[in-house]
Order: sequence, then C-alpha cells, then structure tokens
Amino acid sequence: MIHDETTVKTGSKDRKANLEIKKLYTVVQYNKFMKGIERADQYLCYYSLLRKTMQWLKKVVLYLLNCAIFNAFFVYRKLNINNKVKYMSFLHFISPE
Repeated sequence: MIHDETTVKTGSKDRKANLEIKKLYTVVQYNKFMKGIERADQYLCYYSLLRKTMQWLKKVVLYLLNCAIFNAFFVYRKLNINNKVKYMSFLHFISPE
C-alpha cells in the first residue's frame, strides 16, 4: 500500500451538524501542493495555441511551448513583485501591444 488511511482535522466545521471536518491525509497533501499546477492549466486553457485540425506532434510541441511561455510569465511576475511595475496579465505578456 502506498498511502495509509490516516485522517487529519481540517480546522473547519460542518454547518449543519456542527462537527469538525476530517479528511484523509493524502487528500490534504494533494490540495496543498496541486494548486499551482491547476492554476497553470487554467491559464493555459484560456489562451490556448492548440487547434483541432493539427497533427498530434504539432500539438505536443505547441503545448510545451505554451508551458514554457507561462513559466516565463510566472517568473517575470515573481521577480517584479516589489518593483512599481504595472500589473501585467498573461494575455498582455503573450502579445504586448
């Protein structure tokens, strides 16, 4: 067995029964560490480079290119957080006009 079935308290209570909510430890760990990946997928689906009629190899290359562009955007935002630079969205980072 990879994971055990230990439960941990979440710190919140059920509204109806007023009991403390418990979750599996693996679920808590997943929610803790997967937020960034899900947010990256969310950004990438808004401004996708993929098209239905493309061959699969082109789709893979464009997806990896799109991931690299998003990573550059994320690094840019993290490095310029203290500067008084105007907030830049992902769309403006992709196509500055």
